[in-house]
Amino acid sequence: MKTFIGPKLRRLRTDSAQTQGQMGKALGISTSYVNLLEKNERSVSVPVLLRLLEVYGVDWRDLVEDDDTAKLADLRGVLQDPLFESDRPDLTQLRGALTHSPDLAACFLRLHRAYLAATDQLMSVAQAGDGAQTKLPTSTEASVHNFFRENDNYFDSLELAAEAFWGGRKVATDDIYAALKDRLREKLDLRVRVVPVSELPETLREYSEERREVVMSEALDHTNRVFQLVHVSGLIEQRQVLDDLLAKSGIDDTLGRARCRVELANYFAAAVLMPYEPFLDEALASEYDFDHVATRFGVSFEQACHRATTLQRPGMRGVPFFFLRIDKAGNVSKRFNSTDFQLAEYGGACPRLDVHTSFRTPGRIVPQFVEMPDGSQFFVFARTVDRPNVSRFAQDVRLAVAMGCSTEHIGAIGYAEGRSLSAVRMTPIGINCRICPRVNCDQRAHHAVVLSDPLDMRRRGATRYAS
Repeated sequence: MKTFIGPKLRRLRTDSAQTQGQMGKALGISTSYVNLLEKNERSVSVPVLLRLLEVYGVDWRDLVEDDDTAKLADLRGVLQDPLFESDRPDLTQLRGALTHSPDLAACFLRLHRAYLAATDQLMSVAQAGDGAQTKLPTSTEASVHNFFRENDNYFDSLELAAEAFWGGRKVATDDIYAALKDRLREKLDLRVRVVPVSELPETLREYSEERREVVMSEALDHTNRVFQLVHVSGLIEQRQVLDDLLAKSGIDDTLGRARCRVELANYFAAAVLMPYEPFLDEALASEYDFDHVATRFGVSFEQACHRATTLQRPGMRGVPFFFLRIDKAGNVSKRFNSTDFQLAEYGGACPRLDVHTSFRTPGRIVPQFVEMPDGSQFFVFARTVDRPNVSRFAQDVRLAVAMGCSTEHIGAIGYAEGRSLSAVRMTPIGINCRICPRVNCDQRAHHAVVLSDPLDMRRRGATRYAS
């Protein structure tokens, strides 16, 4: 019977800090033979096993013991998850993975266990019990976010439609509201009417196909009135483009498709008001000064930030940003991403992000350098934004937005001017508390499901979750 010990031999060599040549010399065999043994292209002989015992003090049974049967069963069980239904590996592939990459297979099993634990706590929408569905559903917002992410936050068909919106006519920023009303009336036979808040309670904008009118609340400021008019135009005029994109989205539930249609219409409106090339040129020239860019294009700070995440046209890319919007309780209400940064979907953002502290200094940019658990580093800047208030009894509806990019791009960002990576302090953060592996974080609000170290009742750490 042939015995293969490739991965275990490789681990033994790396643990001994040896090259294949050094191990070959110690065992009295050639370097090429060590290479073949490690790749499981040769079986190990008894003399070599005995030499391994003599030189490295390892029991030959530790090297040849077959523990693949249990791991193979675990792998096959994990891969029954509906998540892998469309591309489930066959038995030959699984055996190959265990033979050639057992550590990778073990990491995959641990990752899936952590995934199950995290989803069990974080996605309470999937109720366990008799008759419950076996596949955890993706939330509506997550479906839309994932669709945008899969397309690098860029939709060329919407960009082209936006470029054709004015038919080659130049419209000045201060004339755009009147021009939009005229265009709606002439092209779509729609009238625009602005009404007191009391006539449109709890509503900011309403489009009535029957009455052929767009009604907007006085609570909307000028920039948002303009945006809403272009949004309505996009919903009507670009129906076929939106239908084509939705057909490719993979979103099949009614609510999800409706939400995605709204976000695609928002994309179109932003592209009309902030044309791709002029916006990119202005962003680069101003070093992404979003107050300046917003003024230049007659949009809000939030709209300008959001538009910057879509500058991913091949051959003409801007800085890849992530965009995060939170409320005063820390809930994430909007997220778009063209970076590798992992944005929280459930449980709120990391409390160490200074986007939370920006509420203390309304309207001011709060810059920060952060580091994720995997060592990736980002520059993040945050600022508060105000939303329309439709009731005098309501609290202020101030929100905060954060924009972030990899630190390799800080030379293009004016908000990072004068800051050197070698001198700045990196703030260690995570996605959110429930799945963050940072054990001794003094901001921890939950025991992370990915941490399994026992609690020492004799000690009290920085939080009640650590000892």
